[in-house]
Amino acid sequence: MQFTGTIDAAIQLKNGTYLTLVTGDNLTEEFEKLKGKKLSIEIKQYREKRSLDANAYMWVLLQKMAELLKTSKDELYLEVLGRYGVFTHIIVKPNVVDRVKAEWRNVRDLGEVVVNGVTGIQLQCYFGSSTYNTKEMSVLIDGVVSECKELGIDTISDNELRIMKEKWGV
Repeated sequence: MQFTGTIDAAIQLKNGTYLTLVTGDNLTEEFEKLKGKKLSIEIKQYREKRSLDANAYMWVLLQKMAELLKTSKDELYLEVLGRYGVFTHIIVKPNVVDRVKAEWRNVRDLGEVVVNGVTGIQLQCYFGSSTYNTKEMSVLIDGVVSECKELGIDTISDNELRIMKEKWGV
């Protein structure tokens, strides 16, 4: 069972904490089914999921850019992720570079480094845009749209982009 709600009150007692959750749904039947069973419980801040339309729109724009620049949309994808996207740096043993590259959508090899006397390869690993939250996707889309405009490529209007972002919760 998964639901959204708010924390109404948390009361600290001598032998534990009682927490009251307020939901918009009537979950009595679901709670009764789970009563007395061991549960996995996670409470985290609710975030709107971004629209899959955002990812599709980005790929349409990348294709238009690729045709104009005589390159591939996948190459452009890596480039725009490098400018506007989310990535992490890792250092790996030279013999596992290919395995790490197979695990990530896009990886940029930054070369050999020595850490504490041990040689490794530093990689810049990009998270795929399909994993982005609304804010991250908004930054990426804004960057791609801006580059398209600079190249004279037609994009949706600023108003349409604003409406799309509102649907994402940005």
